[in-house]
Amino acid sequence: MAGITGQGDTFDLPNYVGELFAVTPEDTPFLSAIGGLTGGESASATLFQWQGYDLRDASATRQRQEGADAPTAEARVRFNTTNVVEIHQEALELSYTKLAATGQFNSTGSSHAGSVGISGSNPVLNELDWQIAQHLKQIARDFEKSCITGTFNNPSTNATARRTRGILEATSTNATTKGTTVGTATIESDTELWTITAHGLAVGDQIVVGTLTGGAATVLTEDTIYYVRTAPDADTFTVAARPGGAAVAFATDGGGVVYKPTPLTDAVVFDLLQQVWENGGIQESETATVIVGASLKRALTKIFIKDRNFQETTRNVGGVSLTTFETDFGRLNLMLNRHMPTATLSVVSLEECAPVFLPIPGKGFLFVEELARVGAAEKRQIYGEIGLKYGNEKAHGKLLRVGAPAGA
Repeated sequence: MAGITGQGDTFDLPNYVGELFAVTPEDTPFLSAIGGLTGGESASATLFQWQGYDLRDASATRQRQEGADAPTAEARVRFNTTNVVEIHQEALELSYTKLAATGQFNSTGSSHAGSVGISGSNPVLNELDWQIAQHLKQIARDFEKSCITGTFNNPSTNATARRTRGILEATSTNATTKGTTVGTATIESDTELWTITAHGLAVGDQIVVGTLTGGAATVLTEDTIYYVRTAPDADTFTVAARPGGAAVAFATDGGGVVYKPTPLTDAVVFDLLQQVWENGGIQESETATVIVGASLKRALTKIFIKDRNFQETTRNVGGVSLTTFETDFGRLNLMLNRHMPTATLSVVSLEECAPVFLPIPGKGFLFVEELARVGAAEKRQIYGEIGLKYGNEKAHGKLLRVGAPAGA
């Protein structure tokens, strides 16, 4: 991944699309899988679109009698779906001395005697290459998060950034919201106490929050599981980000609606899978994938593997190794993704999805180029415009406000 000096063109500017799929498969399993399955697609505008269509339901009364006239004309109607590419841009600058001092693996300050090492002992012998690789990883991680939780924005001017629509926002037909409403809380920043009259919560209970206001909006994340840390009385409580953790602190007062998530069970999962299947999803078992965060991953492992004495197996999907589990709708993949909201489960037909790149003339899809020097340093930028194609949104599904049951 050497940096390029001088004029850049299509012959000597490296194209990093392939590396983007493979550079961090543990951190970016969704991007790595759909990139590995499709190789990515090309767009010719910032706003790209694809077509879909629906067939009528199969009928047992459509047979025609001999010699009959033609039936009433019908036409299958196509529909267009659009998304937008978003800009990912990173920059780096390295001094000439830093590039040259490959045998040094500590700083040159007076407090670091012996900072000069034996040449070759430093695992980073080309600082420019290493820095470019890390920036590329960061782009991959950023776009992975966009693929999951991105909210669509196609502004009329360049005053705001374009943002691609992620799979959660795109999924609307097969969307099920669970959980029960506890009430609307007021949160005091001085004490971290949440107040809801007769909240009925106990220490260790899971909660999910929404419609955040004030200081809560800057500290808490919607569709994320928090845990009741203390419950001094029937009307107040504090929360932590994990069981037994420190109380979440607030700089200013705030509030939000509190929900108690529905414990995840096989019936809850099967209901969603059935809805997705009935609407045309889960057609290819090899790429039908359930995506969750850590707590729901533990719950699914307990429900479908441990409690059923199922031998855990894996499947390679687009170069990513995924755990599989047996369901009434086939053997599906289970993808652990750190960017999924912790109270959300997503069912994704990966064959419907692809990363879409807008090629920059004379440069490529995702490239590194030299920036103008103003001193004794090398400057580079990595640039690419990428969006998510998610196919027919009816092929996907999502569960909101669900939590891991006790013991998971």
